[in-house]
Amino acid sequence: MSRIGKLPVAIPSGVTVQVKDDRVAVNGPKGALSVHVLSGVSVVVENNEARVLTEQITRNPAFGTMRALINNMVIGVTTGFKKVLEIQGTGYRAQADGKKLVLQLGFSHSITFLPPEGIDIKVDSPTRLTVSGADKASVGQVAANIRAFRPPEPYKGKGIRYEGEYVRRKAGKAAGASS
Repeated sequence: MSRIGKLPVAIPSGVTVQVKDDRVAVNGPKGALSVHVLSGVSVVVENNEARVLTEQITRNPAFGTMRALINNMVIGVTTGFKKVLEIQGTGYRAQADGKKLVLQLGFSHSITFLPPEGIDIKVDSPTRLTVSGADKASVGQVAANIRAFRPPEPYKGKGIRYEGEYVRRKAGKAAGASS
C-alpha cells in the first residue's frame, strides 16, 4: 500500500472539492481545476478532507498518483505554482507585449510566445521570467517550452535555464601546438 496514497488531503477553507461522473473538481480563489479519476481508485470527500481509496490492497500505482494530483490541485487553487527562468548571453533578453512574450535569443528574428489560458508570464527583468499558474503540469510544460527555444549550451553557458539549475561546462579547444 502506498505511503503517499494513504494520507488524506486537507481541504482549506474557501476551497471546494467535488466528485461526480468520474471527475474530481477543485474550486478555489485562484481558479478551478479538474482531473479524471484513475482506474482502480475512488475518491471520497468528508470532514474537510479528501481520501483516495483503492480496491486492490497489494499494488496499485494509481493510488499514490491520484492523491498527489488532488493535493496539487488544492495547492494550485490556493497558492499557485511558479517557475523562474533566467536568460544568459550577450544580447539575450525578454520583454512582455501585452499577454505575449517576445524573446531575443541570438537568432536573426525575435520569438513571440503566447501562453495558454490560465498561465501568467511576468518579465521581472530583461533576463528573468516568472511563469505562474494554478495547474502544476501546465506551469512546468510552459517553462519547458520556453527553455527549449534556447537551452543552455555547455561551452559558454548561454541560453535559458531554470533558476538554480547547474549547467555542466565543457573545456573549449585546447590551445597549444598543432602539427
